[in-house]
Amino acid sequence: MAMATEALIERILAASDGSSSSTIDALHELLDDAAIEASTVPRGVAEAARLVGLSTHTLRYYEQEGLVRPARNASGYREYSASDLRRLVFLTRMRLSGMTMTDLKRYISLVEQGPSTVTERRRIMRDQHDRITRQIRELSLALETTEYKIRVYNGHPEG
Repeated sequence: MAMATEALIERILAASDGSSSSTIDALHELLDDAAIEASTVPRGVAEAARLVGLSTHTLRYYEQEGLVRPARNASGYREYSASDLRRLVFLTRMRLSGMTMTDLKRYISLVEQGPSTVTERRRIMRDQHDRITRQIRELSLALETTEYKIRVYNGHPEG
């Protein structure tokens, strides 16, 4: 269901043909609500944490911050539904990309307010897209610099 970032990237790349739209389609297919059966058994905090690659402390923190609201069973234990797990995957990806907790809280609040907030949610996602694009450009430059230095050192082992 959810997985570590590297495994998710591998699945997305394997499912797409390299174009931006097919990558988005592959990601959508992996995280689409329809891909998770309605009969999925709720998961406890430890199993949910393992599935999404987070600590139980982080899951509890996200709950404290109002980002996810797992149900409680008769014994009072958290039970993460398929919907909760999908949200955790989303939160993990956004945090990985540098989205602030403030922006995440605002975004989740808007989601919970319903369809009338789509315009503002789109703006938040576009802003995040711009930040990620800038990060990719910066990392690409760092990679090119590193590759240049490797080429230089290959010609001069004492480099």
